[in-house]
Amino acid sequence: MDAVGLFRQMARARAFEDALAVLWRAGRISGEMHLGTGEEAVAAGVAACLRPGDAVALDHRATPVLTVLGVDLAAMVAEMTGREEGLNRGRAGHMHLMSRAHLATSSGIVGAAAPLGAGFALAGRALRPGSLAVAFFGDGAMNQGMLLETLNLAVAWALPLVLVCKDNGWAITTRTAGVTGGDPLARAAAFGLPTADVDGADVAAVASAAREAAARARHGKGPSFLRARVPRMDGHFLGDALVRAARSPAHEGRRLLHDVTSSVLARPGASVGGRARSVLHLANLMRIARRKDRDTRRDPLERARRLVGEDVADRLEDEALAEVGRAVEWAGGGA
Repeated sequence: MDAVGLFRQMARARAFEDALAVLWRAGRISGEMHLGTGEEAVAAGVAACLRPGDAVALDHRATPVLTVLGVDLAAMVAEMTGREEGLNRGRAGHMHLMSRAHLATSSGIVGAAAPLGAGFALAGRALRPGSLAVAFFGDGAMNQGMLLETLNLAVAWALPLVLVCKDNGWAITTRTAGVTGGDPLARAAAFGLPTADVDGADVAAVASAAREAAARARHGKGPSFLRARVPRMDGHFLGDALVRAARSPAHEGRRLLHDVTSSVLARPGASVGGRARSVLHLANLMRIARRKDRDTRRDPLERARRLVGEDVADRLEDEALAEVGRAVEWAGGGA
């Protein structure tokens, strides 16, 4: 797929995520909403290497990949608004979307995409020779036992599987480095997996790495591990307290710190020193979130605009907005 085609898919994914945010804030979608804004280059770059018969296992940020794969947007909106016309009859919500026609499924269980992907790869090798499976997950999932077990079996069985770790440096509200021993690439390499480390905001780099991994899988050379460093643009979920504090430090940030610091001397509880360290840790997390929130250089859409030019990018974004608007209107999301 050329640069224009990649940008078109990224623009569609971003427009759909933005529409979901509007629907959630309007109360049309209930529960938590985990958006994949910032992951559009990974979705488009990896999907560009897929063929009919390939299978995809996704995590709780599934909609960018499903959008790029061509899953019906109106059916996804209807699903998330709980309608019978939804992709899964209104029973899956946004974290468990699946499309049999596209051999794609998602799970809200952290790390579950890896064993699901391994199962798809095993079935594909038996039923559709030359096909492959892709498993998408976050860096926080690298500490899940089932994911590490999957790395082992994928190599032992030489499965046609591409494992894609979307590394945004966070595990919900915890910095991943603080709870992870070693490096995800080193872990994967220890099992004998070929690895690649790419800028997940650079769609051309993602597509190149994914193309190499896909070729290995299709030619019977086994699995590969791709770590794509991505920005986390909307926090763990919409309404994330750290993001609110980053975007409104004078109001939300001050209120958050006040609520925490006012409980420092409350009894019973941890020692005063321990509480003070917790307050300082929270302040540091807010500082990191604020710095990242201001950095638009990591936005994959802005990066990709340079590849196609402003005029082409504007036209493709307008087309994407119109397509998503029609889907929302059909699904009754704007009612």
